[in-house]
Amino acid sequence: MEILKVSARSNPKSVAGALAAVVREKSKAEIQAVGAGAVNQSIKAIAIARGYVAPNGINLVCIPAFSEIVIDGEERTAIRFIVQPR
Repeated sequence: MEILKVSARSNPKSVAGALAAVVREKSKAEIQAVGAGAVNQSIKAIAIARGYVAPNGINLVCIPAFSEIVIDGEERTAIRFIVQPR
């Protein structure tokens, strides 16, 4: 599964375009975000991506989950969004 890493500085439209492309190609994608700003940009991107794929008859759903990751030797909690068509 393709993992898209989103930061607080990510452009939601760019992430949405990448998300829509991955969902069209592989029918499933995962977004990983650490921090409130990154989660905010991720949710915006998912909403925008729904609009991108809707004309093709694809209705996206999002399943949130927690994930423990290591960044610079330090363990952090990330939010994972599994995005797939319904």
